[in-house]
Amino acid sequence: MKPQAVIFDLDGVITDTAHLHFVAWRNVAAEVGIMIDEKFNAELKGISRMASLERILHHGGKDAAFDLSAREALAGRKNALYVDSLSQLTPQSVLPGMTSLLHTLKAQGIKTGLASVSLNAPAILTALGLQSHFDFCADASRLKRSKPDPEIFLAACEGLKVDPARCIGIEDAQAGIEAINASGMLSVGIGVGLKHADLLLDSTEELTWPRLEAFWNQQQRACASSH
Repeated sequence: MKPQAVIFDLDGVITDTAHLHFVAWRNVAAEVGIMIDEKFNAELKGISRMASLERILHHGGKDAAFDLSAREALAGRKNALYVDSLSQLTPQSVLPGMTSLLHTLKAQGIKTGLASVSLNAPAILTALGLQSHFDFCADASRLKRSKPDPEIFLAACEGLKVDPARCIGIEDAQAGIEAINASGMLSVGIGVGLKHADLLLDSTEELTWPRLEAFWNQQQRACASSH
């Protein structure tokens, strides 16, 4: 039995927009007198825009300096800078191996979903030329809870009409791995330092269908033998 679907995060899995996010946040933070670096930016991986802003304000000791409307304005300013920078993305910006994997999954009859908290996910997929490669993209604007809550992965499963227990989720952030695990899916982590992923790979180049198929079959055998 093959998995019913493979559900992907976007940033760090399909393409890498982390630096674009960093530049936008760095500019906004500097405007309010807060300095952030790439190391701090790594702490923002996989969390929502407002949650990221709250961490930046806390980092700069300015938690009390901005009310909700001012925070929303800062978040909007960051997003405008980030959206402008998306024009840099092209099909060549897709991470190694991912276009091939998406083609293969379609040929295998396995559904593909996107579970990104980015409100710009549709624009990013269009810039990458990948919008037709996904059967369903969860709508981040409808989320009540961000990762590590499993809501977005469950929404993707619901949209695809698949059973989470018969799916694989792929993430590069710890909050995302926790969300996948909480959804009941098998988790694949991309990158170093991730904990509790069912399968951990160093890069997307290792993320091939034969590797996923072997992992899936191994997990199914282990599950069968434990019952």
